[in-house]
Amino acid sequence: MSVHSENNTCRPLAAARPAPARFQPLAKRPSPPLTALGGLLAGAALLAALGGCAPGEAPTGDAPARTLAAWFQQPASRSAAMPDFGPLMRAQGPAVVNIVSVRPADAAGVEGLPGEPTSTSVEPFTPRQDTPSEGLGSGFIIRPDGLILTNAHVVAGATSITVRLADGRREYPGRVIGADPQSDIAVLRIDADGLPVARLGSSASVVPGTWVAAIGAPFGFANTITAGIVSATGRALADGDLVSFIQSDVAVNPGSSGGPLINLRGEVVGINSMIFSPTGGYMGLSFAIPIESALEVAAELEREGTVRRGRLGVTIQPVTRELARAFGFEGEGMVVGTVENGSAAEQAGLYSGDVIIGLDGRLAGPDRLPQLIAAATPGSERKVMVWREGRRQEFTVVMGETRAEPPAAAHTAAADKHLTLSELPAEQRSRLGIAYGLRVDKAPPALAEDAIRNGDVILKVGGRSFGDRREFDRLLASMPGGYAPLLVRRGESAVYVAVEVPETAREVG
Repeated sequence: MSVHSENNTCRPLAAARPAPARFQPLAKRPSPPLTALGGLLAGAALLAALGGCAPGEAPTGDAPARTLAAWFQQPASRSAAMPDFGPLMRAQGPAVVNIVSVRPADAAGVEGLPGEPTSTSVEPFTPRQDTPSEGLGSGFIIRPDGLILTNAHVVAGATSITVRLADGRREYPGRVIGADPQSDIAVLRIDADGLPVARLGSSASVVPGTWVAAIGAPFGFANTITAGIVSATGRALADGDLVSFIQSDVAVNPGSSGGPLINLRGEVVGINSMIFSPTGGYMGLSFAIPIESALEVAAELEREGTVRRGRLGVTIQPVTRELARAFGFEGEGMVVGTVENGSAAEQAGLYSGDVIIGLDGRLAGPDRLPQLIAAATPGSERKVMVWREGRRQEFTVVMGETRAEPPAAAHTAAADKHLTLSELPAEQRSRLGIAYGLRVDKAPPALAEDAIRNGDVILKVGGRSFGDRREFDRLLASMPGGYAPLLVRRGESAVYVAVEVPETAREVG
C-alpha cells in the first residue's frame, strides 16, 4: 500500500539489516568567560526576578528561598502528570519478537499499500543485491503455543524466517501459516510452548489525543519502546482501502513493522504497519491496523490459509458534489463505472451509473462501503441499496469472490464548458465493442489530472446510451441540476466525469 503526495510516499517498514553505525559524542561548545562582577549581577537579577522584585530592587526576608523552592518544584509536578511507560514495557515487552527474513537477490519488493494502484510505487527497504538479503521486522505472540501476528510485507518473498524472542537468548525458525497482502496481516508459528502472550484490547479504547506506545526493533534495535499520542482514527489512506488505520505520532522506523501499538492499560490496540515519509525514516506520521481487523484476518488465515472476500464485479468511484448534483442525489455513495460481464452485480441487475449507498440496510460512504463488500461471505445474499433515476432502490445480490486485486478506482473530473466532438469512426467503434460514441477532439486545459481530456470517448449520458449526436444533445439538455454525468472511455478504463449543462459542443465538419 502507498500514499503519494508530491515526492512523499507511504513505505512498508520492513528494513534491510543496516550497516554498522558509529556513535560520535556531541562537540562541546566552549562557554564565554564570565567575570565575577557579571556573575554577581546576573545572580542578583535572577533572585530579584524570582522574588517578584522590579529591576534595581532587592528581595527581603525569606522570599527568595520560598520562590526558588517553588520554582524548582514545578518541573517535578509537571513530570508527575506524564504517563509512566515502565510498567507497560515490563508487561508487554516479553511478548514482542524480532523477525529476520531472508530473501533471494531477485525477490520482488512490496509495491505499496493494499489496494493502491501500482503506478504509485514504494521502494522496499530491502535493497536489491546480488546476494540474498536480510529484512528486519517485528511481531508479537498471541498464543503461548507459538502463534505470532505480524505484517504480510515483513515476510513477503522470504525463503527463511528466524524469530528471536525478547530475552535475546532464544530464537526459532518460523513458518508462515498465512499472509494477506490486502490487509497486510500475516500469521507465523514457531515450535515452542509456554511463551509470554501479548494482552489484547480494543482500538475503540483510543481516540485522538490518547497516549499510546509502540514496541519493536527499529533498525534491528530489539525491544525498543517509543511513545506519543493518537492523531486520528478511521484514517483511509486510499480509495477502496480495506483497512481504516489508527494514525499516531509515535516514533516508528524501519524494522518496527508488525510490532504492537499499546494503550496505557497495556493492551494491544493495533499493529504498526506504515509510515508517511519522503526519506524512509520517521516523520511524525505512523499508521497502525486496528487489532480487531487484524484478528479477524488472522483467524481466517489460521483456519483456511487464505482470506475469502466478497466481490460485486464493478468499478466504483466516490460521489463528489458535482456528480451528486448531476445525479440529483444527496448524501454519500459510490458511482458504478462499469459492470463486469457475468459478475454478481450484473446478475442482480446493477447498471453503470447506479449510485451504491449501502449494504444490508446500512448506509455507507466511500471509506466504509468497500470494507462492507469485502467482508460479505462469497455466495451469501446481500441487499444492495442504490440510487437510480431519482429514487432509492434495493437489489438482492449473490456475492462473488475476490480473485485478484480490484481495478483502480476512477475519479471525478473537473467541469468543462467547451468541447469539440466528433463521431467515432465505425472501425474504432468495432474495436471498442460499442455501437456509438463521440470522441473529444479538443478540450480546454485540464484543471486536474483526471479532468475530461482530448481523446476521451463519450459512451453514456446519465447512465443512458445514445445512437446519434441529436440524441446525445437531447439527453444532455434533459439533465437536471445544471450538471450531467458522462461515462467516457479512456484507454482501457471507463470513468465518469461531471460536466456543466448546457455544454457548448461543436461537431467537426
